[in-house]
Amino acid sequence: MKAAHIARQHLVSQVLLRQFTMPGSRSAGWQLLPIDVCNPDRPTKLKGTRACGWAADFVAVDTASVEALWGSVESRAPAAIAAVHASEPFADPLHVEALRDLVVLHYVRSHRYRGVHTSAFETTSVRLRGELTSRFSDQLRREALRQTGLHLTGPGSLDAFAERLIKESEVAQAFESGELFRASIENTFNQVRAMAATWHVEVLVPENGQFLIGDNPAVTVRTDTTPYSYNMAFGDAHSIVLPIGPRHLLALGAGNMMASVSRAVVDEINAVQVFAADRFVYMHPRSGLETFAKAKARRRLAGRVMR
Repeated sequence: MKAAHIARQHLVSQVLLRQFTMPGSRSAGWQLLPIDVCNPDRPTKLKGTRACGWAADFVAVDTASVEALWGSVESRAPAAIAAVHASEPFADPLHVEALRDLVVLHYVRSHRYRGVHTSAFETTSVRLRGELTSRFSDQLRREALRQTGLHLTGPGSLDAFAERLIKESEVAQAFESGELFRASIENTFNQVRAMAATWHVEVLVPENGQFLIGDNPAVTVRTDTTPYSYNMAFGDAHSIVLPIGPRHLLALGAGNMMASVSRAVVDEINAVQVFAADRFVYMHPRSGLETFAKAKARRRLAGRVMR
């Protein structure tokens, strides 16, 4: 029997979002504060974690397969996060592996990665159409005559027929159905996981202040610029950072370590979360970060952030 399709797919793990909550009313349960970075002046309202950090049909087909892969990481996260809270994240090598995998999971399972996938396919399609019309124009004309009975003459009609052939291809059909994305995201997760296996886990704790978390929470960063640059290729980054609670952030680095960071560093990382977000950032309701997040969101909207 085919497994049921899962339409509402959380890109930010519930175990992470819960770290940013506080008890609400009896009926509301535990809640956090979301900020819409695309509409920072919109009134804010506390929400439960189920209403946050998700996307509809992020993976459109065979969701059972990919959810099982994500679950193999998320099921190990609670114990590893508990070890972080106990200041013993490196006592068990399995906890280190679980924390590193949690970073990789959120780096790949993201709005950012879906955008990269879509852009790459569209760029490849345009390049392929150009090659067909420039290098194989005679073959295209013969195929058009065979299929349609028409003699194509102008470059516009030739380009349109090339586009039609590409759309009818098996790869394009797999792209449209979502099968190509599902296969790509699983393969990319395994590849990045293997690449990250040589990195260690740094656990950073604010000297004061708190971290917030965005809906693209695992972000590549370079810290040799002010403000920090972000969203570069994995191999060009100094680290991938992932907030796992108001008082803890994971950073892939050269060695396992637990260290405190200044308020200035916390602010830089929080700003990156706002700038890298797809639509929302989330924070503890008593964090005092609402004004900060809205100010950074307005700056983002004004186009003054260098990407």
